[in-house]
Amino acid sequence: MKALRPNILYLHSHDTGRYIQPYGCAVPTPAYQRLAEQGMVFRRCFSAAPTCSASRAALLTGQAPHSAGMIGLAHRGFTLKDYSQHLVHTLRGAGYRSTLIGVQHVAPRADLIGYDEVVPVASTHAKDVGPAAVDFLRRTPREPFFLSVGFFETHRDWDDLAAKADGRFVRPPATVADTPVTRRDMAGFVEKARRLDAAVGDILDALDSAGLADRTLVLATTDHGLAFPGMKCTLTDHGIGVFLILRGPGGFEGGRVSDALVSHEDLFPTLCDLLGMAPPPWLQGTSLLPIVRGKKEEVRGELYAGVTYHAAYEPMRAVRTERWKYIRRFGGRTRPVLPNTDDSPSKTAWLEAGLAGRPVAPEELYDLVFDPNEAHNLAAEPSAAKVLQDMRGRLERWMKRTDDPLLAGPVPAPKGAWFNDVDGLSPKEPGIIA
Repeated sequence: MKALRPNILYLHSHDTGRYIQPYGCAVPTPAYQRLAEQGMVFRRCFSAAPTCSASRAALLTGQAPHSAGMIGLAHRGFTLKDYSQHLVHTLRGAGYRSTLIGVQHVAPRADLIGYDEVVPVASTHAKDVGPAAVDFLRRTPREPFFLSVGFFETHRDWDDLAAKADGRFVRPPATVADTPVTRRDMAGFVEKARRLDAAVGDILDALDSAGLADRTLVLATTDHGLAFPGMKCTLTDHGIGVFLILRGPGGFEGGRVSDALVSHEDLFPTLCDLLGMAPPPWLQGTSLLPIVRGKKEEVRGELYAGVTYHAAYEPMRAVRTERWKYIRRFGGRTRPVLPNTDDSPSKTAWLEAGLAGRPVAPEELYDLVFDPNEAHNLAAEPSAAKVLQDMRGRLERWMKRTDDPLLAGPVPAPKGAWFNDVDGLSPKEPGIIA
């Protein structure tokens, strides 16, 4: 197929996981549903990290977060090791002009990244980001363009919304008990998702009105799972499972659904393949075009994810195959790192039930066929010994291939970065400066 030069509209949200309508969730998001019915849905896409900056860094550099240097949170002083590896620089070589509107979260300051234009907005909330993106599309932008539109939603700050929300008919995520408290908490998320979806709908309408839809590839995703206990900052599928919808030139059309294992790291190579560009040497992902064009049903048999720092230091790595998930913790800690769970009514419910004293295992192995919620750890089961050995080997080989700093021992934070005490309670507590 001839190389294409479509415009690229990258729509990304915070902490949404797969909790949108096209993935069968009772969260009304008609704009995302429209995008799914017109495009291609990847039902089993996973982020390379269940934390904000690391996940985005993997997508935008096409490599493991630790390979890219993003081992923590950008607003806390962590950075990429080389911003020339960011996607916008490769696209510039293909004639693309890049624009950022809203959230970026891979640099302490947006001007460090290398966008040709950063549009000022009053906030990174949908109410401000959406209209700014609509205005951009109405201004007859120079083509081809790469437009990154980042929303703060559905990150937590919905306590006021939840207090007023009707939680009677809402179901909370599978990791928390179904109670009036968690239902009301989830109702706040649903309202946030509604606001996000409304802004996405306005942007899609503007794309149509400007006559740009047929020559624009829309890439819609999120960074990781919801900010509920047992989700964000965990390496279960609750933490790394994300939605991914693409619509536009190159075969991303027709309401198609793929069940292949897909990593965020695969998107940069996919764009290179679509645009007919030589992939940069640092890429670790795999192009998805063979799946899109019907040549293969899958392009990878395993994928990887990890955490080093989130609010606090909690080094973990994982490998996932079709059937198995293996998670390894480093450093010998045996209790939860509480600052890495965002404050919420649902977290309070867990704390009141004894969260702080619950043990954490150094190794976890889950059979995803019989235990899709990853609740029964098989690492100590003799019957799973061969699988455990295989998954250990896969993870160790990947860590060596990607020069994982954890192989040499504890990973220090860069000078000037800050993080929470592992024995603290909340990410809002005063931090430690490296």
